This record gives sequence, C-alpha cells and structure tokens, in this order.
Amino acid sequence: MRLFRTLSLLAAGAALSACSTLGAEAPTTASTAPAFEVQRLSDHTRVLSDDSFEGRGIATPAEDRVIRYLSEQFAAAGFEPGGENGGWTQAVTLNRFTASNIRAQFTANGEAIPLTQGQQIVVSTRLPGDHVMLMDAPLVFVGYGTTAPERDWDDFKDVDVRGKIIVVLVNDADFEQPELNTFNGRAMTYYGRWTYKYEEAARRGAAGVIIVHETAPASYGWATVTNSWSGPQFDIVRTNAAAERVPMEAWVQRDVAIDLFSRAGLDFEAQKVAARSRDFRPVELTGVEFDGMFDVATSQVTTNNIVARLPGTTHPDETILYTGHWDHIGVGAANAEGDSIFNGAVDNASGIAGLLELARVFGAGERPERSIVIIGFTAEESGLLGSEFYASNPLYPLETTVAGFNLDAMNVYGRLNRLGITGHGQSVLDERMETYAVAQGRTIQPDTNNAAGTYFRSDHFPLAKRGVPMAYPKGAGDFVDEPIAARVAARDDYGANRYHQSNDEWFPEMDFSGAAQDLAVVYGVGLDLANSRDWPEWKPGSEFGPVRATSEASRR
Repeated sequence: MRLFRTLSLLAAGAALSACSTLGAEAPTTASTAPAFEVQRLSDHTRVLSDDSFEGRGIATPAEDRVIRYLSEQFAAAGFEPGGENGGWTQAVTLNRFTASNIRAQFTANGEAIPLTQGQQIVVSTRLPGDHVMLMDAPLVFVGYGTTAPERDWDDFKDVDVRGKIIVVLVNDADFEQPELNTFNGRAMTYYGRWTYKYEEAARRGAAGVIIVHETAPASYGWATVTNSWSGPQFDIVRTNAAAERVPMEAWVQRDVAIDLFSRAGLDFEAQKVAARSRDFRPVELTGVEFDGMFDVATSQVTTNNIVARLPGTTHPDETILYTGHWDHIGVGAANAEGDSIFNGAVDNASGIAGLLELARVFGAGERPERSIVIIGFTAEESGLLGSEFYASNPLYPLETTVAGFNLDAMNVYGRLNRLGITGHGQSVLDERMETYAVAQGRTIQPDTNNAAGTYFRSDHFPLAKRGVPMAYPKGAGDFVDEPIAARVAARDDYGANRYHQSNDEWFPEMDFSGAAQDLAVVYGVGLDLANSRDWPEWKPGSEFGPVRATSEASRR
C-alpha cells in the first residue's frame, strides 16, 4: 500500500490530463468520443473488489452481486440484455471437483518421503469420481511432455506411460536456451502451458502428472500454485472425461524434485539440459514410486457469462466483441494478516471496469452500424472455461463476429509510452491499434511477456483458435509521469507479491490514466470496424487463419 501512496501527489494531475486529451488524440471516428474517465474506472474497480463481493468466486452468492451490478451499469449505459432468453446471462454448466483427505508420498528405495498439500506438493483433479488411489505408481520423467509433429518433436518416443505418473517441466524446451529456437525461443507456444501438459498426459493414458514448479519459467511463484490449485477445480462437462483428463494433476516444489531425482541416481539440472534436445528419451526414476490417495467431491454447478449488447443500425447481425473475466479466486486460506478474501482488484476487476467504461462511451455516442457485444466471462481462473463455453456455444455467430478485444489486468500505475500487443504478428488488428497508439504519442511493443505464454492465458484464446481475430493489448514500456521509480516499484510489487494473492486490493492511489489510454485505442479501432464493411484477417503464417477461412462465405 505504501508504494501506491507514493504515487498520489501526481496521479490526480495525470488523470485529469488523460481525461481532457484522450478523446481528441485518437483519429477518425473516435475524434469526438467522450473521454474515458479515470475516476469511474477506479470506482468500478473499488466496488467489484470490495470484501462484500467475497473475491467473486463462481457459483457463490457473490456471483449474484456481480450479475446485478454489471447488468445495472450496462443498462444505465444504454445497452440491452445480450444473453439467453432476453436476459443478461448465458448459463455455463461446469463440473466442480473438491479434493480432500489428501495423502501423498514418494517412496525411494524403501524410505517414505511424506508430502504435505500446499507445501511440497499441490494435488488436484478434474476427472469425475469419488476417490483416487494411486499406489506404488512408477515415475517417468518425460522432459517437457511435448508431442509436436510439425516441429519433429516427441518427448515420449516409444515409451508407454499408461498407468504411470509422468514428471514434466513447465514452459517450452527453448526457455532455458532460447537460441535453439525450436519452440519460438522465449515466446512460449501452447505446448508450454500447464493445460497442454495435462491434456497430452490424458491422451497418453497416464495415471497422473507432476509438474515441477520453477518460478521463472512458470512466471509465478509457489504461492500462486497453492492459491490456484488447492481449492475446488472446475471443468466444462465432457462426454468422455476419462479420455481428456488424468486422475491426478499435481505440482511439486523444485527442491523436492531435485531431491527425488538424486534418490533415483539422476542429476536434475543435467536432465533439464537433456530435455532441450529432440533426441531426449523418457527416463524412469528407478527405485522411486508415488503413493497418493484423496477423496473427490464431484458436483455440477451453473455459473454465468454476463452479456450486454448495443444493436447495430445497419448490420446488427455482425458483431464487434469486447471481453474480460469477472471471476476471481473467491475465499481461500488466510494470509499472515488473517485476510482470506482474494479481492482480485487488478485481476480482473480493472478489466471489467474497462468494459463498463467502454459501454458508457459507446452508449453516449451515435449508434454504430454493426452491433457491439460486451461479455464478462466466468471461470477464467479455472482454465478459461466461460470463454471456452461461449466459443463452443456462441450467442452470436463466430463467422460474423468481425473482431474482438480482451481486457485482463489493466494498467493501474499511470501512463506508459508504449502499447503492448500480446500475440503481435497474428492479425491486421496490430496495425489498426498502432495507428491509434501513435496518435497518442506512443509506439507498439510486441509481446511484453511472451515467455510466460500470456497469449494462451486469457479469454481471447478460445475465440482466436476458432478463427475470430482477437486482440489482447496492454500498456507497456516506460512511465511518462513522475514519480517514475515509485510507479515501477508498485507494478513490480504486484507481480511479485500480489498476483493471485489476497492483497490484490484496490487502493485510492491507483492511477488509471494509462488504462484510459488503452481503452481509447480499442474503442477507436472497434468503432471504425463497426462503421465499416471491413473484415480483419489473420496474417499469413498464423495458425488461426485456416480456421477462419472455412467460414469465408458467411462474410461476403
């Protein structure tokens, strides 16, 4: 909190400057747009991250409060309900899994090594059932757990891992040695995401997966693992879950893995080096086994995407999409100060505040020709499940969804001299956003955190992989207003100590002037598209272009 307070002397001046100039700086149709008001952004963030919203856990009483608040704000902005049956919501049915009575240990050459949930290991599951028992299960190290035929890469080779526990590294094989450039250097591919590793293990018939946690390649600390995976886990309802989920999904601390490998006569660091090569072969951890058992309470819950729509005047069946997730972790284990509410102010009350402010500005202007649809997705923190559900069951056809913009964890530290574009190089939306950023005196910075796989970690991704051109911009670069050092320290403190922690809370000293700049960019590009006959395209080489091409006839 002290870091934010040091910003307060100049934050108000920067905010007023942003309010008075953002509308005028943007080109073409956004030139007469009302200013994005930083105080409104702050107020919405404060309300949504208040303790009374109990961390915005899905399928809890807090969800009803979120729905009520957002629907009231969207209606006040002039939007109409855009959900099912004339309402504000789209029901999303999920399976909820709660693991309890967790007992886990490694056995190395007859010696039991107990593992405490949340300390040495975090165990969870997303496979329906009542109980999981894994006794004397062999362990096999499979490097990064990747099968990528197009890259001539197979970490499994001809080794059968059915019924075994596989041990895998987080991120891609290039992370430690990006000059290899087998997996795009430091730009994580989907193969580096924990979701992929669990999915590939299920395809291979493994009994479980243990990911070795390391802070740098994961891009977050052990506390984030504990907070994110110790509570209930969720998944969409699957026709054949056993083919897509393993009985046990787990993470283990790095020092535990080092000791485990040593007991198997292996050097952990040497094995990591070996795993960077196409020639790597799986290595059995000889003399080491895993025992684990836990009860699973499996139930179905219904949560909701929140949908608002401003119908277009001329082409209402064509949609410009703005998205962000309303959910956070909810209530969990208390920290040292006794705080157990994971308020999620930056992640992602700030993004929802941005959506509400976009609605206000769109509603105050002349009605566009194409429709504007704004969605607050549920269950992002559970694995992008709300957006995955919508992408599988769209309320507005994806074929005629022109483009979309995703807002997740906005800049609350002040104005920056660049606009970061996660997934830069994928679509022509890059150049459209650059035009507006340049008009603000900013430049483009591609992929500000590509080593963390950010492109695969937010709600735009399920839509992108189904062909919808989706942009994911964030403020980037250097701060332009003093005190520079304090702003940098506040931003770094969030990443190191607040992300997915109970102290991700709103402070009155947060400076939303940079967020207002980013909103002006996505508003301007979206409004231009909404008043045109343009259909943005994926660039040559994008893996999403061929998917979009299959529905080309729908856009003629």
